[in-house]
Amino acid sequence: MKSTIPKLFLPLTAAALVAGCASSGVKNPSGTGVTQMRPDEQGFVAGTGVESQDLVTVTDKMARSVLSIPQIVGAATPPLVILDPVDNQTRFPINKDIFLTRLRSELNSKCRGKVTFLARERMAALEKERNLKREGAVTASSDPHVQEFKGADYVLTGTLQGLSTRTTKGTSDYILYAFQLVDARTSAIVWEDNAEIKKQGLEDAAYR
Repeated sequence: MKSTIPKLFLPLTAAALVAGCASSGVKNPSGTGVTQMRPDEQGFVAGTGVESQDLVTVTDKMARSVLSIPQIVGAATPPLVILDPVDNQTRFPINKDIFLTRLRSELNSKCRGKVTFLARERMAALEKERNLKREGAVTASSDPHVQEFKGADYVLTGTLQGLSTRTTKGTSDYILYAFQLVDARTSAIVWEDNAEIKKQGLEDAAYR
């Protein structure tokens, strides 16, 4: 069948097709494409340091452990807990706060009201809101009287420590993940647990 497209429009049609292809998005280069994985499994891009599967394993274990202690299970009212930054003493420049963030979220999702976390990292915004209430600029819907911030019963914190060995045969890393729940009044350690992970590899990896 003879084409019904006028010859005048043929260059414009070709140009439109080229423009459409150019705007369809960036194509992956040849080679291995992106693979979606579960956070608790090790992928083909791996090293001997702290990775997502370690984070999931460690925080899951800590959440189960802390919820079983008498200070939590037998408390008449939910204890008030604040987070203290994890002390990273390993050679890996990891985001150390991610451990407490995931541990807190796991406890909040599984404790069913047995623990209450205080958002001390939001103090600047909270103090601003409290001052607005005191000045009468805004009202408190739950309580007409402005109250002081509550003090914590416990402090949840942790330490990451490591031992590294490197030879011509490869790299070996041992990491100890230790977490504590400390009585804010007496400084007594009411709970402590740890997890140990050791890895060996032919090549080291870069962590960010």
